[in-house]
Amino acid sequence: MEWIFSIEIWASLLTLTVMEIVLGIDNLVFLTIAASGLPEEKRLPVQRLGLIAALAMRIIFLSMVVWITKLTVPVFTFGEHAVSWRDLILLFGGLFLLWKGTQEIHQEVEGGHEGRLAKASTSVSAVIVQIMILDLVFSLDSIITAIGLTDVLWVMIAAVSIAIAVMMFAAKPVGTFIEEHPTTKMLALSFLILIGAALIADALHFHIPRGYIYFAIAFSLGVEVLNLLAGRARGKS
Repeated sequence: MEWIFSIEIWASLLTLTVMEIVLGIDNLVFLTIAASGLPEEKRLPVQRLGLIAALAMRIIFLSMVVWITKLTVPVFTFGEHAVSWRDLILLFGGLFLLWKGTQEIHQEVEGGHEGRLAKASTSVSAVIVQIMILDLVFSLDSIITAIGLTDVLWVMIAAVSIAIAVMMFAAKPVGTFIEEHPTTKMLALSFLILIGAALIADALHFHIPRGYIYFAIAFSLGVEVLNLLAGRARGKS
């Protein structure tokens, strides 16, 4: 029971939890977009099921500490670059986000019969698999960082569990807001492309500080909020 009075344990838990929640912003945007093609009554249950499955997957990976740390070890070289499994996962994850964001934007712009057919073809299993895969990609760096910050397994598991719980509660209001405001949905899709490009850059060893990305997202959201408030004011006048 000594851990109850350990400042180091509680500090590492707080740090990891905050980090997981901040990094979960990317995941939450994708979560909303991925489930948008499902019938409304299925979206929230599928989002929660996907997050629960992603949590189980994170816990399994955290339990495999030695294997996770080896992901950063180079497996082959390409020209002057040493390529690790982490680089490959980030590369394919980034390419998937570029494809997903572009596809969704095409459906939104195309609209009409083609757009409705594409959305109708979205299956529950496909959405769950997408949520799990992208959650792994988004959480890879945070898991590796967590291993570097603490060697207490329950602290790492508690931090990711709290972050997933926060995403579960935030998924519905965020999803509703995005669906009710088409311009916001287009903005969210552009975030997916931005994040995908950042993942690809990381895979190629061109690190883009996440602070720049989060600032760009926050600034864009601020402008969008002002547009929504201006539109509402015009509607009342």
